[in-house]
Amino acid sequence: MLFSFTAPILFAQNIPEKHKNLVISDGTYFVPKEYFPGFSWQTTPMYYMFGDTDSLLAPHEAEFIAKRTNFLTIEKSHGFKPLGAAELGAKHEVAVFKKIRPETKVLFYFNSAYVWPFTSYTQKMVPEKINDYPELKNLLLIDPKTGELAYKDGNTRHVYLWDVLNPECRKWWVNTVVKGVDESGADGAFIDQMHGHFWLREDKKEEVHKAQGELIKELKRKLGLNKIVLGNNTTDAIARYAYPAIDANMFEHYSPKLLSKEKLLQDWEDMLRLAKDGKMSIWRIGVNQGPFKEHYITKNDSLSKNERMFLLSKKRIEYHLACFLIGAQPYSFFQYGWGWTLSDGSLYDYPELQKPLGAPKGAYKRIQPDGWEFTREFESAKVWLDTEKGLAKIIWKK
Repeated sequence: MLFSFTAPILFAQNIPEKHKNLVISDGTYFVPKEYFPGFSWQTTPMYYMFGDTDSLLAPHEAEFIAKRTNFLTIEKSHGFKPLGAAELGAKHEVAVFKKIRPETKVLFYFNSAYVWPFTSYTQKMVPEKINDYPELKNLLLIDPKTGELAYKDGNTRHVYLWDVLNPECRKWWVNTVVKGVDESGADGAFIDQMHGHFWLREDKKEEVHKAQGELIKELKRKLGLNKIVLGNNTTDAIARYAYPAIDANMFEHYSPKLLSKEKLLQDWEDMLRLAKDGKMSIWRIGVNQGPFKEHYITKNDSLSKNERMFLLSKKRIEYHLACFLIGAQPYSFFQYGWGWTLSDGSLYDYPELQKPLGAPKGAYKRIQPDGWEFTREFESAKVWLDTEKGLAKIIWKK
């Protein structure tokens, strides 16, 4: 299955010294933008994203995260209750992380589909206030079936939807995200939900996709060349017009079908495409959505949900990490957990993620042309993966 470690293989020629650990699996090399975070294969490259509506990070929590990553996003509601607005929560944590590790890149969260009312910019966009602000109400999507304001999932009545086909909405949205980045001191923005609710107006689906692209292109332009735009699932066809403007893509695996053997193979191809295009990848695992999890879930009513999920995540870390490492490219980052709140994995320790890894020695190998077993070798680790059976083995160099 796995063989002994061999000498590193340089599979690109005439590589500048500063890029020798940034070889892409096709033999070319990645040239990072000056404003990108630093990248290293020393251990598994990690990205973190979290929010806590009720509180700010304690000093030991910030130190724990800063020790493990130099690239993170402060999620949509962080610090809302203690400070009154999410951009203030982001501002507080940006300063904390910059003090601990000045080179850290911290992103401000904003959603391009849902009007989350956690920032000072959106707090008037709720049912009890919106009618007093017609200029803001004009930015929101009308449900074509009811003629009333549309809201999230048909039942989350306090969360309205942006109307990306409305030029005034796009202008207001872009200016607001730029303001959030500036006021928080962030290094760019994480933009969630790239679909524009196209299913609510199928007859205008292509227009919605193009408008979404214009939205992100204008955001990138107004943020300036030294700010990061990280888009969620921009490799999907529905976000194809937004893809040229992003600096990084998150693969959010929010359902089991997105971790199927076929989809994993597609992810690896997309990670290669992103690297060749000079874009970063965030490969995010939601442990609660992983395949074969029913065989590993601990059934113990005395444990909390997070305790049970942590046990599951420890049992499945080798498999999920192998899925990442098989397709990882320079500037690919791994995120591991089971949700978006601070307690959903960000403060748990996984020793495997701190083990010496080293740069890959080449591209992954598919054992049989139509099979689902894969191998890949790194300087200090050898990876075997079977995505059909949900099995993996990582041998770490002693």
